[in-house]
Amino acid sequence: MTDSALNDGGAAAGDPRAAELAGRLEAVRRRISSAAAAAGRTDRLPTLIVVTKFHPAEDIRRLAALGVTDVGENRDQEAAGKAGILADCGLTWHFVGQLQTKKAKSVVRYASAVHSVDRPQLVDALAKAMQNERAATGRAPLDCFIQVNLEDQAGDAGAHRGGAAPEDVLLLADRIAAADGLRLAGVMAVAPLGAPPEPAFAKLAVVSSQLVAQHPGASAISAGMSQDLEAAIAFGATHLRIGSDILGSRPAVG
Repeated sequence: MTDSALNDGGAAAGDPRAAELAGRLEAVRRRISSAAAAAGRTDRLPTLIVVTKFHPAEDIRRLAALGVTDVGENRDQEAAGKAGILADCGLTWHFVGQLQTKKAKSVVRYASAVHSVDRPQLVDALAKAMQNERAATGRAPLDCFIQVNLEDQAGDAGAHRGGAAPEDVLLLADRIAAADGLRLAGVMAVAPLGAPPEPAFAKLAVVSSQLVAQHPGASAISAGMSQDLEAAIAFGATHLRIGSDILGSRPAVG
């Protein structure tokens, strides 16, 4: 099915993929509501970011018709292409993967937020790119989440998820806060592989509280994926990055 055939949102009768996505999305939304209620967080639910990497633009258009407003991608070339195709959907794009400094100029053209800021060089590259982009288009500031490495430094280096060491977060935060065109949003993390997520998310909550003490506006916590969203919500996640439980397995290549 082409994008033009999906201008009505892909919810037309006879579109089994739209029905599948609707069911999966509703199931995840129920999980979020239940976890928030269990944590006593019924006043404001976390923002759901549907991670759409490797899935076609047609699926994202279907999701937009189902009320999804925020989507996440982790590869610039793929994200830039989709953002261009889907410009009429009014989506907010989040870059959630490891980001090379040379890609900063491209990412700021479509992304409202980068969730993987983990080193001073990337802060500087994003600031420079934003200076040029704002001069050309007047776009809003870029939300920056500091990715925090929650792994045991003595653990298996092969399972490394990336991110800044917790003790480096405040220095990075100061650098972001001082940069024109960047807005310090908060922290982001991925729970370590092969371990219960609760201790990691508890550690992230402590890092977040330390950050907020120095930068009161940086209270966002981007944490939680398909397998651990309940634990993330229990420890204060404000943004969830959910992919496979909504979109299913990534499409076959070739």
